[in-house]
Amino acid sequence: MKCPYCAKIDNKVIDSRLSKDGRSIRRRRECLGCGRRFTTYEKLEDILPMVVKKDGRREAFNREKITSGIRKACQKRPISMTRIEEFVDSLEAHFQELGAREVDSSEVGEKVINILREWDEVAYVRFASVYRQFRDINEFMAELEEILKSRQEKAGG
Repeated sequence: MKCPYCAKIDNKVIDSRLSKDGRSIRRRRECLGCGRRFTTYEKLEDILPMVVKKDGRREAFNREKITSGIRKACQKRPISMTRIEEFVDSLEAHFQELGAREVDSSEVGEKVINILREWDEVAYVRFASVYRQFRDINEFMAELEEILKSRQEKAGG
């Protein structure tokens, strides 16, 4: 492992800890060249399915792309990065456990949209407007009416 400060390769591990979820190991290292310390993470290489897009293209399952989309939807909303990361972890684990070589992008998108609907109506609508590609204000209003109807049913009225 190359030191991020002096680029020397010689270093030693001074502490190792298993992550909370048990899927990675955090290692504190000390550079033998400059003496500075840095952290690395070691994890099992993920075997995730290819995502089949609506137009038939295939791309690798991209955790960062999913996280970024959720973060944008949740911007300035009361949803922590920890909660987002935990959800993306569980999503990644779900698709690993499926063992499928390919998964439709709609399956990934529906899992995201469903969790956002539970978390926060504003984040849900933001994500849905991009994901469902509303063509006009009427489609957008229909989605908002569905949320209001659902909220009224939950309130018992």
